[in-house]
Amino acid sequence: MAGELENRVMRKVAFRIVPFVILLYFVAYIDRVNIGFASLTMNKDLGLSATVFGFGAGIFFWGYFLFEVPSNIILDKVGARLWIARVMITWGIVSAAMAFVWDSTSFYVLRFLLGAAEAGFFPGIILYLTYWFPADRRARMVAWFMTAIAASNVIGAPFCGAIMQFMDGAAGWRGWQWLFFLEGAPSVVIGAVVLFALPDGPQSARWLTAQERDLIIVRVRADEAGKEALGRRHTLVHAFADARVWALALVYFCGTGCFYAVSFWMPTIIQELSAAGADYLRVGLISMIPWGTAAIAMVLWGIHSDRTGERRWHSALGLGAAMAGLLLLALIGHDPIAAIGALCLVTCGTLGWVVTFWSLPTAFLSGTAAAAGIALINSVGNLGGHFGPDLIGRIRTAMGGASEDAFLALAAAALLGALLTLLAPKAQATPARRA
Repeated sequence: MAGELENRVMRKVAFRIVPFVILLYFVAYIDRVNIGFASLTMNKDLGLSATVFGFGAGIFFWGYFLFEVPSNIILDKVGARLWIARVMITWGIVSAAMAFVWDSTSFYVLRFLLGAAEAGFFPGIILYLTYWFPADRRARMVAWFMTAIAASNVIGAPFCGAIMQFMDGAAGWRGWQWLFFLEGAPSVVIGAVVLFALPDGPQSARWLTAQERDLIIVRVRADEAGKEALGRRHTLVHAFADARVWALALVYFCGTGCFYAVSFWMPTIIQELSAAGADYLRVGLISMIPWGTAAIAMVLWGIHSDRTGERRWHSALGLGAAMAGLLLLALIGHDPIAAIGALCLVTCGTLGWVVTFWSLPTAFLSGTAAAAGIALINSVGNLGGHFGPDLIGRIRTAMGGASEDAFLALAAAALLGALLTLLAPKAQATPARRA
């Protein structure tokens, strides 16, 4: 009976919490990656080279790097509701302001400020999910949450293409300006909704009974007690001193470098392969293929990881699939069908990797160390989001538009990340979830 009650309560929590945080991440991700579609005309309008665009797209993550750890610690202190609302409102304002960039300097400044504004959101949500779900259920919840990455591209790609194509010239604005403005405004509105709709944790959820709140709190605290019994670290200092945290930050650097390189440059890659020209809607529709495939793959990957209780091999094999896709792009990427298949491997691999990856640090960190450790891994690792797009931009400039050498370098990074995942010191295995 206890098991049935727990399953019922966890389903109730999942239905109330997870769809809402998916919506938040959906909006966040569109604001982060619409730069790839904007570049199809913005670069020419502003005279931005491939090198400038790659650097500017990636400088977003330097804002992340500098502000993410303090942001996540503040969230742990003041509560998720207030801080996530602040994050969303400020990033929505900055994202909409991207409509007014006029040169490379303003482009760099606003992309940096966007990263600073959004810093803390993703690791904050990862931390927030640990308030509600014990370790043996966490990977699938993270997987569902992160379907927003794929969904924002599946839905957002044709939407971005349509804005670029059909709003161009309206009210004297270019399509890329409308893209930034129209996709930044919803973050401000939804951020205000967060203030009223998001409980800080189970203890403040009015839609739970007292028995349900107690069950969740006891299960989550049991996880924390298990970490204490095993000598796991809880303080800020311990998070920064733990070699496993830094090893996972390097793994995350490799994975995000591969993911964002392909994500930011995918519209350009598809436009060149399909000879779509100014048919930006067509580019968006083709972009749905790899992202739609990844949406299905990442959920199945997270479910399988929870059922088996295995994390490290799931994470490493995801990077292995991404490496295979990058190698295909480098070797036979000029064939459109092969290139789309390769892009599917990269998106499925990186998203499958990341949904199981985040179960690794929460297996040995708790308390303040969890807030700081998750943010440290995400902020340092997300510098790969600068490295990957910048690498492609520089190589395209140097090679007259060719990207093959960049794909080979990124494949090597994926291999390094996979090996580090397998060689890093083991945390205690997560027990397989009971049916």
